[in-house]
Amino acid sequence: MKKLISIFITMAVMAGLVSGCANNTETTSENETGNNIKTIGVVQYVSHPSLDNCYQGIEEALEEKYGGNIVIDRQIGSDSAADTDCGTYAKQFAAKNYDMIIAIATPAASSAFAAAEDKDIPVVFCAVSDPVGAGIVEDMEKPGFNCSGTSDVLDMEAQVNLIKSLQPDVKSIGVLYTTSEPNSIAQLELLTAAADKEGIEVKSSGIQNDSDIPAAAAALCAQVDCINNFTDNKVVNNLSVLLDAANDAGIPVYGSEIEQVKNGCLASVSIDYVALGRVTGEMAIDALEGALLSDMSVKTISDATPVINTEVLSAFNMTIPEGFENVETVQTNE
Repeated sequence: MKKLISIFITMAVMAGLVSGCANNTETTSENETGNNIKTIGVVQYVSHPSLDNCYQGIEEALEEKYGGNIVIDRQIGSDSAADTDCGTYAKQFAAKNYDMIIAIATPAASSAFAAAEDKDIPVVFCAVSDPVGAGIVEDMEKPGFNCSGTSDVLDMEAQVNLIKSLQPDVKSIGVLYTTSEPNSIAQLELLTAAADKEGIEVKSSGIQNDSDIPAAAAALCAQVDCINNFTDNKVVNNLSVLLDAANDAGIPVYGSEIEQVKNGCLASVSIDYVALGRVTGEMAIDALEGALLSDMSVKTISDATPVINTEVLSAFNMTIPEGFENVETVQTNE
């Protein structure tokens, strides 16, 4: 009998310990030293160099501030089902009541905004060119929602100037873009306005899926003097297809940031996506420390750097134009 009583007591103590551990996991986010641990869900649309650079900057800023007192759950959409994946990941983060969701690229930001809207979870976005058009802020200066972040809007006038400097006789610029990406539509409007001032025609071709790109790229490249590529996620993820079509047509492709130039575009007026990520991370820190995202204006990176791929430049028998002697030069990634 004594043996049975001893067994029951032991089982009761163990049950109490297990119960205590379970309650600790659910109700507290403090580590052994008593420091508050922040749990951040990061949903990234797809993996390509510019978006990966965004994450690098975000991670650097957060870890510099919180060190080991932060848990980052990063999920990346697959190439074939990125929109669906982002929606799934965002809903999972919201269901787990994470302290914050950080979203990289417009489709990811839209998914995060929808998932967190009724949970009062702050959403900080990175590399969203037109957050007003995407419906995730009411105004760039005063977002109005529990959501703000950074925009990677490009300096299209500087881009057109770079194109004219390299191709003085340019008459038409082609653009391949995804019709469902608000950022691409906004960038197309800005490019068209900048090109109109210089008497240059912009011809655009919209695609819906990755499978549309080969035929659309070939048809577009046959009609224009060059192609200007945006930060359009589907097109960037299939940049090699666009470059092949342009090479067959004997025309250059201009990128929107340095990684595209390293991957075979001729040139770009480029923003620093790591720096954009760091600004995003700093905004996230402010929000985690109590600042209201609804009052936090959307931020941009104003400094843009011209970048030229010297291998592509040579292939088109071009030289670095006057006024760009101090341009940053790169070569094509192997």
